[in-house]
Amino acid sequence: MVLEKPIVIDCRDHLHGRLCSVVAKELLAGQKIVLVRCEDMVISGSLVRNQTKYAQFRKKRMNTNPTRGPFHFKSPARMVWRTIRGMVHQKSARGQAAIGRLSTFEGIPHPYDKIKRKVIPAALRVVRLKPGRKYTKMGDLANNVGWKHQELVSSLEDKRRAKAEVFFQKKKAAAALKAKAEEAAAADLAKVNEVLAAAGH
Repeated sequence: MVLEKPIVIDCRDHLHGRLCSVVAKELLAGQKIVLVRCEDMVISGSLVRNQTKYAQFRKKRMNTNPTRGPFHFKSPARMVWRTIRGMVHQKSARGQAAIGRLSTFEGIPHPYDKIKRKVIPAALRVVRLKPGRKYTKMGDLANNVGWKHQELVSSLEDKRRAKAEVFFQKKKAAAALKAKAEEAAAADLAKVNEVLAAAGH
């Protein structure tokens, strides 16, 4: 694996555990990773089942002084962060360095909305989960356990998508103009292209 500049991964419709395990491995190898749209990540199983499991998890606390932990995060981004923390052996210096290379977000904030986003095919729900099986969105689970920003993130995402659509239409128009100009100048460029081809370009 070649370490690149930070990789931005779009979590939409990825299975939670499978995505987290791949990300943890990359973090330990030294790769910086940014996870966006964590609220659209999915967990297999119905919402009721996952709510029950999370309720059992929330019961786990220090008996004498619960303010000392364990801490139960309510936002999807922090839930994902905590899952990955458990996969990188965070009590060692290497694990601490690895978790420091991770950023998680709900929605797609600036500047990541202008950066190419990637997916992990091995963790996609359509690839890994049998059709007809129930699944739960992280955003819905978080909303049911006390996360208060689902509507806000949704409205911000609508705005971002509208801006992205305008940009895409402009880009398409510019590409069409360029293709038209190249077609119009094809006869003039034929000799130039022959010379360039001979030179190996």
